Amino acid sequence: MFRYAAFVSLLAVGIVFQLSHGVEVNVRDKDENLCLYAKLMVNFSVSYEAADNKSATAEFELPADVTTVGSTCELNTSSTLKLNFGNGHSWSVNFTNAGKVYQADTVTFSYNLGDKTTFPNAASNESKTVAVKPKITDVAVDTCYSCQSKDTLESDLVNQTLWNVLIQAFVSNNSTSENYTTCAADTPTTPVAPTTHPTSLPTTAPVTNATTPTAPPTTTPTPTLPPPTTGKYSFKPDENTTACLMANFGLRISYKQEEMNFDPNGTSVSGSCGVNSSELVLVSTQQMTIKLTFTNDTKKFRLHALNITGKTSAGVAFSEANTNLSMWQAAVGSSYMCNKEQNYTITNQLTIYTFALQVQPFGVKKGAFSTAEDCQPEAESFLVPIAVGVALLVLILIVLLAYFIGRKRNMATGYESF
Repeated sequence: MFRYAAFVSLLAVGIVFQLSHGVEVNVRDKDENLCLYAKLMVNFSVSYEAADNKSATAEFELPADVTTVGSTCELNTSSTLKLNFGNGHSWSVNFTNAGKVYQADTVTFSYNLGDKTTFPNAASNESKTVAVKPKITDVAVDTCYSCQSKDTLESDLVNQTLWNVLIQAFVSNNSTSENYTTCAADTPTTPVAPTTHPTSLPTTAPVTNATTPTAPPTTTPTPTLPPPTTGKYSFKPDENTTACLMANFGLRISYKQEEMNFDPNGTSVSGSCGVNSSELVLVSTQQMTIKLTFTNDTKKFRLHALNITGKTSAGVAFSEANTNLSMWQAAVGSSYMCNKEQNYTITNQLTIYTFALQVQPFGVKKGAFSTAEDCQPEAESFLVPIAVGVALLVLILIVLLAYFIGRKRNMATGYESF
């Protein structure tokens, strides 16, 4: 076993990215191999004693400028993510590996009351620490723990709210996994319909010696699914801004040839909007999570990655992802639209069907779609009949012109004969 402190990597500071909706960190060992990955948001509410024996509450969020000094990776045994920020504050979570699964044991938050910017008029300058037990358990090894829902960890003076969490505590092969272990809050259970028992037949029915033939079993054909409901989804960083990402579509999902319509009713929407990358996350009430990642190369945008986790109607859990897509491309500053039904093979097991699609992940202005670029198949379907119509019109004009020229010549010949 080897313990690698995160300060060995990159001069005591782990790689840190600030997205518009979360902090993303990579912790590496001394060989520059990725050993722990995390992307999350944390809000803090801290009650403290202010001057003149008054109580006060400070509310703040995990900021962008964090470092990972003190983070550790111990191969296949334990690891610690430590995020340091502000004037003497830190937030950490330690993980233990049980072989096939791992879990988070303790979340520790240390805060410095001497930081008068965060804790104005604090009566004390001391540092305090609280430790709570999170609900991150039974995470399969070689998967990322994903939880878009908000989870509040409460203690006497401190409340910590976590959401948009994506963590892999034990990274192998120097890359994060494309498989996910989703928290229970993101996969609500569907209530089981009550069972009805048939009414007993009367016991006075006459008995005969005749043998009643048994009817052969009938197979009920699988009903054809109706077109899915078109959902209208938009994401904005906060309540005081307009949407920065918009998407409208009806979606049908086929996993191992079992088809399911995605229900937009009650679906929660989250995500992020960046300069080069934007993300839309949809969590439905039917135990399904869809994450769409878009990239921007300054000229065109495209759907780069798609991850879908959920359960079939038979209760079979699945998680399928593709991070090398080139779908729904359009010029930056416009939207992509395709009204006709389209199907896309995402993996060997997963196919999606879209209906009435329009999406714009970058450059949304005033909360409305920009001018749309139609999908190529639809554009071609209009060009073909137009070309045929033009050709027919030209042919008709040629025939009419030949007819009138011939008639004129015949009339001239008739006059000369007199």
